[in-house]
Amino acid sequence: MSDTTQARPGPALSRSPDRQSYVECISKRGFHRVAYVEWGEPTASRVAICVHGLTRQGRDFDPLACALAARGWRVICPDLAGRGRSGRLRDPNEYALPQYAMDLTVLISRIGAEKVSWIGTSLGGLIGIVMAGQENSPVERLVVNDIGPYLPWPALFRIGSDVGSAPRSFPSYESALSFYRKVLAPFGDLTSEEWDHLVRHSMERDADGSWRPLCDPGIAAAFRPVFLYNLSLWSYWDAVRCPTLVLRGAESDLLLPSTAKEMTQRGPCARLVEFPGCGHAPPLLNRHQVSVVTDWLDDV
Repeated sequence: MSDTTQARPGPALSRSPDRQSYVECISKRGFHRVAYVEWGEPTASRVAICVHGLTRQGRDFDPLACALAARGWRVICPDLAGRGRSGRLRDPNEYALPQYAMDLTVLISRIGAEKVSWIGTSLGGLIGIVMAGQENSPVERLVVNDIGPYLPWPALFRIGSDVGSAPRSFPSYESALSFYRKVLAPFGDLTSEEWDHLVRHSMERDADGSWRPLCDPGIAAAFRPVFLYNLSLWSYWDAVRCPTLVLRGAESDLLLPSTAKEMTQRGPCARLVEFPGCGHAPPLLNRHQVSVVTDWLDDV
């Protein structure tokens, strides 16, 4: 099933998370910290995990997390290793799906949830597909935002170029804002408040007054478009048995229309919703994009 939706004004971005914490995870080279923010009552029976894209961080989900918490959900928004407030991996080659899946399995254990609903944007969606496609998976509902089991070369090359050429610092907040507005232009027509929210949580100000992205440059070494182009996750997708929603930006170059259609016909036979006016990826900031997710999670 496919739907096309229209954008509406976004929710307020001023509320802070209810709690923040971290869990220690392990890689081949030692332990690292995975930070997360949390919304809603810690005793809530319904738990959602929101996982961000390649260079992003968990605060991207503030409006969605706030809306779900208002409906009685407990919502966990982690920063993947090397992003946001999480620790960096000593070996950049470990920035890959197996490490992310292991880290988030530890996080699920830490919060004491037996079952979770998974909302993943881009890379977060890939991790969700891998997690949901396993035997005895804790994922009972899956929302995949603008990513699929097949990754087209032109989009991978574009993203790889953006990651590899990203500045290590910016002389001013204004220069950082200008950069992110250009790189994240496929997100669509965002308000000034929404752009500020995305950038403010992506940066840290150094003692000299410059602004540094909260993203390990090492992820560029691990992001190999040639390898990812030859990566097929269809076997994981076909093993997914939980209710699944696929979101797609109508102008996306990463989730092609043909791939999205195929995702509705095999595996979990997902419901597909397309958002006009954006590419990769729908940012889930405006009220309508948020309500599509919250309404679906409440209905399945």
